[in-house]
Amino acid sequence: MSENKRRSFFSHKICRFCNNDQSKVYIDFFDVKALKPLISERGKIVPSRISGTCAKCQRILTRAIKRARSIALLPFAVEH
Repeated sequence: MSENKRRSFFSHKICRFCNNDQSKVYIDFFDVKALKPLISERGKIVPSRISGTCAKCQRILTRAIKRARSIALLPFAVEH
């Protein structure tokens, strides 16, 4: 009975990039439309526990966002 009381109420998030196929992960830093939802309104990168991306895709995603920021496709911070 005690095991049933500890049941968690969250669902496991699925990585939107790999979908359990680790061999074909490619995230393009020119694809701003795919990167924009993974940045908060303050300009920070959304963590994987919130976005649901796996660890490998999160590292690739972080690198792509930083590259897009350096060539001014994405903002570093919010304009005031």
